[in-house]
Amino acid sequence: MSVALAEWFVGVLSAYGLFGLLFGVCFVTAGVSRLDPLAKGAGLGFRLLILPGVAALWPLLLYRRFRGSVLE
Repeated sequence: MSVALAEWFVGVLSAYGLFGLLFGVCFVTAGVSRLDPLAKGAGLGFRLLILPGVAALWPLLLYRRFRGSVLE
């Protein structure tokens, strides 16, 4: 039973990471400038730098994207 639970847990984490990566790529290419006006015109280096954090925190950023608030 613990093996099945471990496999389920790894599957959930994999799905979370995959969705986070997909959301992150979309977010750093188009969404970051909508949430943070200071990021408008930021270069590729900045966008690659924030990609891991965006992929990890995608639920919060997705919520803020639909809520329309600016990050402070």
